[in-house]
Amino acid sequence: MTPHLLGDLVAFLDSLPEPRIVMDTDYRIVGANRAYVRDFGGGQPIRGRTCYEISHHFSVPCDQAGESCPLKASRESGTAQRVLHLHHTPRGEEHVDVETTPIHDEAGRLVYFVETMRLVRQASSRPAAQGLVGRSPAFGRMLERVLRVAPSDAAVLLLGETGTGKELVARAVHEAGERGKGPFVAVDCVGLTETLFESELFGYEKGAFTGAAARKQGLVEAASGGTLFLDEVGELPLALQAKLLRLLESGTYRRVGGLEALAADFRIVAATHRDLGEMVGAGTFRRDLYYRLNVFPIRSPALHERPEDIPLLAASLLERVDRRPGRRFTPAALDWLAARHYPGNIRELRNLIERATLMADGETLDAELLAEVADTPARPAAGPAAAGFVLAELRPLAEVEAAYLDWAGTRASDPAELAGRLGISLRTLYRKRRLNRGGAG
Repeated sequence: MTPHLLGDLVAFLDSLPEPRIVMDTDYRIVGANRAYVRDFGGGQPIRGRTCYEISHHFSVPCDQAGESCPLKASRESGTAQRVLHLHHTPRGEEHVDVETTPIHDEAGRLVYFVETMRLVRQASSRPAAQGLVGRSPAFGRMLERVLRVAPSDAAVLLLGETGTGKELVARAVHEAGERGKGPFVAVDCVGLTETLFESELFGYEKGAFTGAAARKQGLVEAASGGTLFLDEVGELPLALQAKLLRLLESGTYRRVGGLEALAADFRIVAATHRDLGEMVGAGTFRRDLYYRLNVFPIRSPALHERPEDIPLLAASLLERVDRRPGRRFTPAALDWLAARHYPGNIRELRNLIERATLMADGETLDAELLAEVADTPARPAAGPAAAGFVLAELRPLAEVEAAYLDWAGTRASDPAELAGRLGISLRTLYRKRRLNRGGAG
């Protein structure tokens, strides 16, 4: 591709609203549009630098630092590749949906890659006053599935334990999709009777029953142009499952007491903590409804699957529930929170933090206060001997972690296998090793 054609490509990219860069096959940036300079440049020169230096502050390509590399995958496959990354930006690290597309010259030779960056505004990798918060591998896998399905109108089934924040995930699916500007209407399926189900979802006509003094809009109608979220759909009795299936299959409904068939226009997102597949086998959940809802399943991870997110979640929840802004946890308090087991997941963590804010008098919340207001004592952590080494006295956490990583490395020589067994990403493993050795490689 000639410099003239490269200039035309960059000029074309400048007309597009999303941040884009052009890279050569050595990961070096040869052009960037104005949106990229604005969102990712930070006032520094961009051309001539590598993508991994700007995005990750790495000295080597992503795949050599334990991160997935869309450029490498695109070069190997010859097709566009898409991944979710944590990128450094002038505002700090942010979740970014990255798509890399190969560009060939007139002779068919691969010469450049165009990389498109889409900031994920539905999730934060830093403490936030609202929305999804996390940066762990388990959280990233869930968020990537959210971003994959959001642009479509496919039905989404959210799975996971109680208290894992499935309604926030449902809102993220809604907000990231084409219906994001429409209404988000949540329906709690627990305890719904047949009469209540129909009147709440479908609405009713004036005079439909005693007390129906005026026409009432149902939640299906209220969700028109947006998303209908059915929380705990596994709690619906079989009779109501049949009515829901009829709504989803026909795309129409009637108000109670009405004759006119009305068209429904919503995206369905359902959530449950139950095993619907097992319920189908037991005959307590309709098989046809299960397959209607389970088009694109997303699992919301339990808190024990993302322990590295606990300090981040704690800081976010403190900001959300504390009536005295600006207070913070002591480092010991964050360590105490991270060492606990939470059967109730994020909801239990939130309750504990809110309880502590009501009992705290000072500007900080310490571990002693948290232990005092906790429902149950902290689950004892595994002793040092379990890690293959014995401590005679307290030592700095970095030393203990470094010793544990050294011991763990004797049990798994392959870094990828070790990271998987430790429940962290390969990138996190490399970073921990580097930090625990004072910045050495």
